[in-house]
Amino acid sequence: MPRKVLSRALLTGAALLALGAAASADEQYFPLQSYRVGPYAAGGTGFFGGFIDYLNLINSRDGGVNGVKLTWSEGETQYEVERGVEVYERLKSRPGIAAWNPLSVGIAYAMIDRITADKVPLITINHGRTDSTDGRVFPFVFPLLLNPYSETSGIVEYLATREGGLDKLKGKTIAVLYHGSPYGKETIPIYEQLARQHGFKVEQIEVPHPGNEQQSQWLTIRRLKPDYVVLRGWGVMNPVALKTAQKTGFPASRIVGNVWSNSEEDVIPAGEAAKGYVAITTQASGTQYPVIQEIVRGVYDKGAGNLADTKRIGSVYHNLGVLNGILNVEAVRIAQAKFGHRTLTGDEVRWGFEHLRLDEARVASLGAKGLFHSINVTCANHEGEGRVTFQQWDGAKWSVVSDWIKPDWAALRPIIEASSAAYAKERGITPRDCDAEERAGDTAKRASADPQ
Repeated sequence: MPRKVLSRALLTGAALLALGAAASADEQYFPLQSYRVGPYAAGGTGFFGGFIDYLNLINSRDGGVNGVKLTWSEGETQYEVERGVEVYERLKSRPGIAAWNPLSVGIAYAMIDRITADKVPLITINHGRTDSTDGRVFPFVFPLLLNPYSETSGIVEYLATREGGLDKLKGKTIAVLYHGSPYGKETIPIYEQLARQHGFKVEQIEVPHPGNEQQSQWLTIRRLKPDYVVLRGWGVMNPVALKTAQKTGFPASRIVGNVWSNSEEDVIPAGEAAKGYVAITTQASGTQYPVIQEIVRGVYDKGAGNLADTKRIGSVYHNLGVLNGILNVEAVRIAQAKFGHRTLTGDEVRWGFEHLRLDEARVASLGAKGLFHSINVTCANHEGEGRVTFQQWDGAKWSVVSDWIKPDWAALRPIIEASSAAYAKERGITPRDCDAEERAGDTAKRASADPQ
C-alpha cells in the first residue's frame, strides 16, 4: 500500500475509533439523540460532549468494558420531538443497543411506548415523568438521580435549612417562575401540596416560551414581595430572569434555580446580575475530580475530546454528561457480571440499571468522589434516591454551599404510586411484583452457587 494511502487509512481508522465507530466482535452501542444546534445547543453540546468523552475514556484506558467496545452515533434532533422520534426509528434496528439517552422531556414521553415494546432502557437523568420512578409500572424507564417532584422537595428542604428548619417556612412566600411548557408545569401540584404541608404560601407564575420577555412577571413578583423565587427555567429564560430581577430590585441570592437553570450558560450571559444566585445540582462542577482529570489526560491531550471549547471541561453540563456516562457504563458492567462479558441485549442492560448501586466507596473508586454522592436503583425505585446539593455563583465559578440533601420520600412516594397506578389502569398494565422478582433472583443465585 502506498505510504500516503496507508497514512490516510490509519488516520481514518483513528478518527472512527474516537467517534466510537470502531469495528469489534463485541460492541455495546449507544444511539444518541443529540442537539448541537438550535435554542438549547449549549445544553446539548455540553451534555453529549461529556457523555462521549467518558465513553472514549473507557475505550482508550480500559479497552471498553471487559473487552466489549463502546460505540455510538449521533442523530441531530434540535430538541424537537418529531426529529427525536425520527432518529429513534432510524437507529433502533442497530444491534447491541444499551440504552437511549435523549435529554429531552418531549422526546422521552414520545418514546415510552416504543422502548417498552422494544425492551430497551430509556434514561431520563434529572428529568422525565415523575411516576416513571415506579419501576413496577415503567420497567424500562429510568429517571436517574432526580425527578421533578424530588427536585421540588430538595429545593424546599434547602430553603428550610436557610430559615432554620421546616417549621420556619410557615408564613413565608415562595414564588415559582416556571417555563410555559409541560416540563415547566409539571411541578405545579407538588409545590401546592408542600405549601399546604409546611404552611408556606406559593405563587406560581408562567413565562411563555422561550422566555425573552419577563417584565410583567417580575413586576408581579415585586408586588408580591416573596421571600424566595424558584426559577424553573430552560435556555434563554434563565439569564433573562436574572437580569430582569436585578432591574426590579429582587436580590439574586434569594433566587434558587432548578436543575435546568444551574449551568454556566445560564449565569455568564447575565453578568453582574447573576452574582449570588443559587441553584440545585446532582453533580458538582469543576475539573478537580480524578475522573475529569483522567479525561483531560487520556482524551483531550490525545486530540480526541468532544468539546470544541476546552474551557467548558468541568462545566455543569459537561460534568452531567460525564456522570451520565458513568451510570450507563456501570449498568453495563453490573449486567455483564450476571449475563457474561459480551454484547448485552437491552433487557439485560435494564437488569443492570435496576441493580445500579453505587455507594460512596464505589463512587470514589470511579474517580468521582465529590462529583456526585451515590445512587441506589431498585426494581421499585428507578430514580435511585440520589441526593442533591446547592451551588452559588460568585461571578466566575460555582461553589457548593450545602450538604447533600435527601428528598422527603415519605411524602413523595404515595404521590408517585398513585400516579403510576392510574397510568397502569389506563394502559391495562399489571404492575410487577418486585419482591417476588427479588426472591426469585436470590433463589437462582443460591442454586447456581450450590456445588450439588
